[in-house]
Amino acid sequence: MKTITGNLPETKELFKEIMLCPETMFDLLDVDMKAIAERSISELLKLELSAFLGRNKYERDYAVSKEPRNYRNGNYQKKFTVKKIGELDLKVPRDRNGEFSSGLIKKYQRYDKRLEKDISLMFLSGLSTRGIGLISQSLIGRKISAGEVSSINKELLSGMELWRTRSLENYRIKYMYVDGVNFHMRSDRRIELIPMLVVIGVTDENKKVFLVIQQGQKDSASTWREVFKDMKQRKLDVGNVTLGIMDGLPGLMTVFREEFPNAKVQRCQFHVASNVLSKVPHGQKKKVADSLRDVFYAPSRKVARAAFEVFAQNYEQQMPSAVKCLSNVIDECLTFYSFPSEEWISIRTTNVIERVNKEFKRRTKPMEILAGEASAYRLLCFVALKMEIAWKTSPIGKYCELNGLDKFTQTA
Repeated sequence: MKTITGNLPETKELFKEIMLCPETMFDLLDVDMKAIAERSISELLKLELSAFLGRNKYERDYAVSKEPRNYRNGNYQKKFTVKKIGELDLKVPRDRNGEFSSGLIKKYQRYDKRLEKDISLMFLSGLSTRGIGLISQSLIGRKISAGEVSSINKELLSGMELWRTRSLENYRIKYMYVDGVNFHMRSDRRIELIPMLVVIGVTDENKKVFLVIQQGQKDSASTWREVFKDMKQRKLDVGNVTLGIMDGLPGLMTVFREEFPNAKVQRCQFHVASNVLSKVPHGQKKKVADSLRDVFYAPSRKVARAAFEVFAQNYEQQMPSAVKCLSNVIDECLTFYSFPSEEWISIRTTNVIERVNKEFKRRTKPMEILAGEASAYRLLCFVALKMEIAWKTSPIGKYCELNGLDKFTQTA
């Protein structure tokens, strides 16, 4: 590529070439910028070596010493990628004794720190490692490999881990949404379906916050007990917790009541309705769903109880399994009536945490398989932090949700 000089005829000729293909003007700028950056950084590295040796190039050493002196020993080529410029070919000077190590560009550093942050944000925001490789090839002239993306992102893990395990001392939590979500994850050279346990808290100001993102068996009561004990160790005020909203995971309600003695349990009405309707013949699902709606969306506990009695009387002979399924948990399904009416829509189901799980799935879908527990924490904590920011403007009880039973009958 030609460069612009002060020679008028050559400048006119170059102008004609550029007008035939205007894009070449930007190529010309890229080449000039790279060349300038390469020369400038290489000169700075030379000056750094001079400062290390205590003398400039070709300067005589007048020091009187019996110890052998160190000298320059040529240079080696190093590729280094810089934000907004691309990949540079640098000449890094060496000393004869191998003692010199640049503070400007570390020995194994391959990227401008600003570029590392951009790569991490692209990855955490939803781009797969393959997508980052394609974009990096176009933007900076060099493909960033999946391994390099993972290496860059390791620095984020420590910060995310501090947030994930932070103290809960300053949170006044009154309600908890408790659930788990499964991910395909690499474990000991195998791909397994591994659950992540999630607990979302609601503060006294009705703001939602993440309390727990932890790998573990969601169907294990002992695992949930350890999760709750860990929250206590992080100084959660147990006495302030008055309600736990959850699905019917084995043993979870019992463990929750033991660890939070001042709290009641609300069973997710959507999951209960799903369980009941799974025992109903297809042709009668809509009719039974309407009857369940009369129970779950009654204006008071008394009316809900009366509607349940009607439900049991109507279907006991035809569908005893469905009636038994509901009667076993009816008390826990109606717990929300003990709390402020403006919050009923938010605390009768686990929809809050279901939306979180959906967002987790959406973000991890491009990856198909998570690299491991540390990788999962890094991604999910980033998504969680973004959701917490959005939650600041949407306290519970102040928005409407699609009726859970309607959602079920639409998909049944």
